[in-house]
Amino acid sequence: MELSNIEPQIIWKNFSKLNAVPRPSKKEEKVIAFIKEFGENLGLETTVDEVGNVIIKKPATPGMENRKSIVMQSHLDMVCQKNNDVNFDFETQGIQMEIDGDWVKAKGTTLGADNGLGVATIMSVLESTDIPHPDLEALFTIDEETGMTGALGLKPGQLTGQILLNLDTEEDDEIDIGCAGGIDVTITQNYETVTANGQFVRIEVKGLQGGHSGMDIHKGFGNSNIILGRFLYKGLESQHLQLVSIDGGSLRNAIPREAFAIISVRNAQEYIENVTNGLKKQILEEFASIEPALQINIENATSSEKALSESDSKKVILVLKSLHNGVYRMSPDVQDLVESSNNVARVELKEGGLKILNLSRSSVESSKDSVAEQLKSVAELAGMNTVFSGSYPGWKPKPGSEIVQLMEKIYVEKFNEKPHVVACHAGLECGIIGANYPEMEMVSFGPTIRGAHSPDEKANISSTQKFWAFTKDILANIPLK
Repeated sequence: MELSNIEPQIIWKNFSKLNAVPRPSKKEEKVIAFIKEFGENLGLETTVDEVGNVIIKKPATPGMENRKSIVMQSHLDMVCQKNNDVNFDFETQGIQMEIDGDWVKAKGTTLGADNGLGVATIMSVLESTDIPHPDLEALFTIDEETGMTGALGLKPGQLTGQILLNLDTEEDDEIDIGCAGGIDVTITQNYETVTANGQFVRIEVKGLQGGHSGMDIHKGFGNSNIILGRFLYKGLESQHLQLVSIDGGSLRNAIPREAFAIISVRNAQEYIENVTNGLKKQILEEFASIEPALQINIENATSSEKALSESDSKKVILVLKSLHNGVYRMSPDVQDLVESSNNVARVELKEGGLKILNLSRSSVESSKDSVAEQLKSVAELAGMNTVFSGSYPGWKPKPGSEIVQLMEKIYVEKFNEKPHVVACHAGLECGIIGANYPEMEMVSFGPTIRGAHSPDEKANISSTQKFWAFTKDILANIPLK
């Protein structure tokens, strides 16, 4: 079945058009041009600001001129992840999609439903001729996934809307009214390399499911960098271990699925047998129920590269073993909400150059600072350098706002159940936009998406139908000015 044949056809049509356009974070030139042309072809006022955000304005439909004006907002970029055995170039190819029962997914890559379904929904409202809505500004931001630089670059006065509808959450029974802020913590050091004294071993960790480093951080999924670190630590005391190279993880906001290392040890066979019969077995048992596809391969290897000294190798391994990964603190104020966390996202050691990328999140600024400072403290004890960057604020919940009450009422009337009014541990752009537009009421909602930021990402068809019906009812019932 083609996507164009499933309902709502207008959304899947626009999603298909969008997904034919490459749109990696920080490389959005093609999708910016696509959305700009889309707005101009509709005869609507379309502008691109100096950072690349696209704003398209559509006047109110007849009879809706006296309603509060709205901003519908989604981000254009997508997380680019693929399975190791898939040959795919995100910078030149469109996403290959397929239908699997009640789900749409991609063939071995991320789908881009985060946040492409939100973009497609706004496109559908813009081109519609029969959907009542007040004065509307469509805001398509860039680079949400790797720094939120689009939202950060949005200047005061560019928008006039009184209510912002952010379409970037992933459970169709949730109305989101708050989110976590984040900060990138980058640890680096350069080491002199020496000739390795022992025998080479390659350690491979793969098959983990990965996932969103905010929304999935509490689920106990395996982190390939942390698992790899456990194997490296195992050889410290007895094996005169030297690090040759490490290549683990990829993006800051994705829980790492794969990690590889080449090490030099005194006795390769002894090390392999020891960790295979001991630690490898234990780790596979630990993750058996939640990571059934986890694979750990430890084998003899060859290498022409030089290694770190034993003392420098020990410093790197102890830091990797000490960095906090996962939930740091649960919220004492919101039930079941992760307040603070860290994702050890990327570890790279190549020709003596070390880089460790972390993304720390928190809905409380002081707690976010505490996580970042703890990471920095560990690194500094080992003589490494730490840089904080890309900090963005959280979004403080306002549960009694008029738009939240309206959406709760519509949801109950339409679906015969109460929605969950929640805050989330993901980073949404609402907090950043709200800093420049403090009077704007904000809310976030969306269709059900599973596995965002991983090649297992999939979007639910029935949920998208529900979301579209909900969206149209909200637009038709926006309060009077």
